[in-house]
Amino acid sequence: MNYPHLFQPLALANIDLASRIVMAPMTRARTNQPGNIPNEMMAEYYAQRASAGLIISEATQISNQGQGYSFTPGIHSAEQIAGWRKVTNAVHAAGGKIILQLWHVGRMSHPIFHNGGLPVAPSALSPEAQVWVVDDSGVGRMVDCPAPRALETDEIHGIVNDFRLGAANAIKAGFDGVEIHGANGYLIDQFLRSTSNLRTDEYGGSLENRVNFLEEVTRAVATEVGPERTGIRLAPYITARGMACPEIIPAILEAARRLDQLHIAYIHLSEADWDDAPQVPEAFRHELRDAFGGAIIVAGGYDAERANRIIGDDLADLVAFGRPFIANPDLPARLAKNLPLAGFDGKTLFGGGSAGYIDYPPAD
Repeated sequence: MNYPHLFQPLALANIDLASRIVMAPMTRARTNQPGNIPNEMMAEYYAQRASAGLIISEATQISNQGQGYSFTPGIHSAEQIAGWRKVTNAVHAAGGKIILQLWHVGRMSHPIFHNGGLPVAPSALSPEAQVWVVDDSGVGRMVDCPAPRALETDEIHGIVNDFRLGAANAIKAGFDGVEIHGANGYLIDQFLRSTSNLRTDEYGGSLENRVNFLEEVTRAVATEVGPERTGIRLAPYITARGMACPEIIPAILEAARRLDQLHIAYIHLSEADWDDAPQVPEAFRHELRDAFGGAIIVAGGYDAERANRIIGDDLADLVAFGRPFIANPDLPARLAKNLPLAGFDGKTLFGGGSAGYIDYPPAD
């Protein structure tokens, strides 16, 4: 075996994994409409990739308010739960493990998803970013996000409950666990950062207050489905979408200490993967290990060699691969045998049918 650490089994809380290879969450926008309902094609897509040690589903909105892109799945209606059950049944029948990523986009949205109303956020600050929207003619395009409206305090309590209900629905749908999306400029991340959170109540102002929403959501989810079934994704070094906060590293470490007290299964670090992106300092990785006793997943431009090394150095327990899984449904076998990786068609990433989705073949 060329990458012995990468192919070691692992008990992730109560989930036994055959390897340390994780399929990262990737938005593919293939749901049935109306209703953002998972379908048979999605079940086939995930089942094709069930040889991953663990699959983390695409981000899935916990409510209508949580949506920010066209055709992304939900987990708040009976039809969506039934659709996801097709996916989990297919993955489990293929021998895989799969957890659902719970999502509220906050200000990363557009009025088209809210009956003309504004998206919500900690504060009424524009992200100066775009989201993918399909218009009435069926054509998808990137459109500017408007400035959101600031959430009232009572509304925040309601969103915490939406996360709890989403987690309960995920277990009803047959998932092995849930991951809270707290990264990449979405709602929880917006609360964490002084550049997007100007509140003066218990959810803003001080660094400690900005972590409160994350803690309340995680506590609600872990209480509902069990801490051993709960993980969270964070993005300390990603600065796009107005997220360049000078206090984000201390905030993430404060969050990690609180998450450790909740005994959740893992923290999933989303690392920047573009050219010249900021690198995660090794010192931060050690600080995170000291603050949090659960497992750590890393994601962001890893190849097999780098993934094997970071696990061997005990700075991570699992490594998530995103884009390589798109065109390589049998990615673990290809990595194990040093087979070449196929490239994907970027034009078919979002929306559409089977082309560029379930028609990539396994290696010969």
